[in-house]
Amino acid sequence: MDEAVKSKYASYPDQAATALLRIRSLIYEVAAEHGLPIEETLKWGQLSYLTKTGSTIRIDHSANNPDQIKIYFNCKTRLVEVFKEVFADIFEYESNRVVICKLSVKLPEAELRRCLLVALEYHQRKQLPLLGF
Repeated sequence: MDEAVKSKYASYPDQAATALLRIRSLIYEVAAEHGLPIEETLKWGQLSYLTKTGSTIRIDHSANNPDQIKIYFNCKTRLVEVFKEVFADIFEYESNRVVICKLSVKLPEAELRRCLLVALEYHQRKQLPLLGF
């Protein structure tokens, strides 16, 4: 893990850091299962995960919303629009770019893994109905 990324994780409260590290693990697991190389970096001060086949995924926690983890997707994609349709009752959403996970609720890993895969393969799926869900 890059030192800047490591420092970013260390800057979060323990509960948030644990949740963010779990999401990071899910990103890497999904990517490995599908042969997708991942680049981990900071973009706009947020933890960012990039692949050539998909759309960037950013994750963050803010003191303004201490009970939430936010997963950011490119607002110029259909990702969050489709996630809202497929997983309406599973996640909370903010605009057309954010999936919100509450720290007080068990992370819905199966559903999140599907969202992550669709984002990581977005360029291959963007023409499919419901992005191939």
